[in-house]
Parts: sequence; C-alpha cells; structure tokens
Amino acid sequence: MKSENLKRHLRSTLEFAGFTVPAVIVIFAFVELPFLMSVLYSFTKWNGLDKVPVFIGFANYMEIFTNDPNMMQALGFTLLFTVFMVFFTNVIAMLLAVALDSKVRGKNVLRAAFYVPNIISMIIIGYIWRFIFSKGFDSFYALTKIPAFQLSWLGDAKLSFVSVVIVSVWQAIGFYMVIYIAGLQTVPKDIIEAAMIDGARSSTRFFRITMPLILPSITVCLFYSLSSALKTFDVIFSLTFGGPGTATTSIALDIYKTAFSDSRFGYGSAKSVLLFFLILLVTVFQLSLFKKREVEA
Repeated sequence: MKSENLKRHLRSTLEFAGFTVPAVIVIFAFVELPFLMSVLYSFTKWNGLDKVPVFIGFANYMEIFTNDPNMMQALGFTLLFTVFMVFFTNVIAMLLAVALDSKVRGKNVLRAAFYVPNIISMIIIGYIWRFIFSKGFDSFYALTKIPAFQLSWLGDAKLSFVSVVIVSVWQAIGFYMVIYIAGLQTVPKDIIEAAMIDGARSSTRFFRITMPLILPSITVCLFYSLSSALKTFDVIFSLTFGGPGTATTSIALDIYKTAFSDSRFGYGSAKSVLLFFLILLVTVFQLSLFKKREVEA
C-alpha cells in the first residue's frame, strides 16, 4: 500500500516537474540571468566592446547621485508622467467601463474600438501620432482655423509632455477598460437593486457599493499602469526621442542613450538596477496598501 502511494506521489511530482521545469528554465535564461548579469555589470566600467569589463565598485552608483543631472531630470519627468498617466488612464477607463457596461446600443463595437489601440505596437503608434501632430494638425488648422492646431505640440517642452501623456492614455485605456468591465460584471445585481429601492442615488451607489466591490480590479489596473508608466520607453522613443532637448526623456530612454549612444554599458546597467528597485518599491507599496483596503471592504 505504501509503495503504491509512493509511486503515485512520484508520478504526480514528475508530471508537475515536466510542466513547470521547461518554463522555469526559459524564464531563468531570458529574464533572471540577464538581470543578474546587469547587476554584475553595474559594478564595472565597460563600453560593450572590451573583452574584460573593469571592476570599479560603487563608482557608477555614486556618479548617478552626485554627477548626473540628466538622470535626475529623467527621474523628475518619469515621476510626473506616472502621476498623470495613472490618474487619467484609470479615471477615463473607469468611466468608459461604467458607460459600456450599461444598456448602450452597439456597446460591443465600442468596446472593440477602444481596445484596438492596445494591440498596436507603441512604436508604430508613436510614429502615427508624430505624423498627426505635424502634418495632420496643419491640415486641421487649414480647414478649421482653430489656434490649437497651429501650436508646436512636439517642439514646445510643455506641450510635448502633454502630447506624450495624450498618446499614452489613448493607447492604454482599452486594456484597463476591459479589466474594469470584468470587475463591474461581478457586482451582484440584487445589491444594486436593493440600493435603488432604498432611494440611493447613482453616485452614492457607485462610490459606496460598486467601487468597494471592484477593488481587486482597481488594484490590478493601478499595478499595471504604475509599472508601465515608470518604465515607459517606446512611445517616447518614436514620438519625441526625449525632446525637445531632454524635456521628455524618461529613465528608460536615458538608460538607452547612456548604454547605446554613449557606449557606457556598465553605467547604463547601474541605472537599470536603480529603475528596477524604484518600480519594485512603488508597486509593492501600492499592492500592500490596496490589498488591505480589499480586506476591509
């Protein structure tokens, strides 16, 4: 009897290992190993061509905090961009989800229309909007004479920030809208109907009943929007390339320029390690805060 149980346990263990070990190997080879190598290279001076990197200890990290104004400016832009991106993306996606979860004609078509930008590469979207902000807006101004279409949306430092936020939010809202719709559909209808019978207004029903019940969806959306905003790269790369000057240079783009334009791979690795810990701290804090609220709700 014991031998049969042992064989059954061994068989289930081998089946589990057969499904999980290949995935673990792939993840280690293409995710964990490059990250560990980046950590090692962050303590070296290496231009990407020399056979042997020169170990310099914490010199790269000291330079980041004491003698790299570009990194500090990129950090400021990234944090400000993250605040605007997370707020507008989640608010607009929530409003769209509420509207498209109600009885609206053609809501399935509208859901698909809002989601389509999310499946397009951000590099392509950046180039498309770059054309719209330049050639497209010139044509719109010739037809409508609206002064806003004549502004330099990519040449002015403040307007270029607004342009990056607009494009990023436009591309992302479809994904978060779907998550919010999924959360709204889990709200029991009888609770809403009971609140309506008691005379609760629509705003009261939403903030007192619906929002606490969809907190898991809000937690997921805030987690993804925070992490993606902090490591934003592709839309800025194709839309402004950090310009004008360095006005829209994110941390990820600054790392790219440091490693591939300045050929300072060791220094760029140090910046990428700090970006990893920044994202880790922010997302862990956000998850722990909202998970507590989920339990309370």
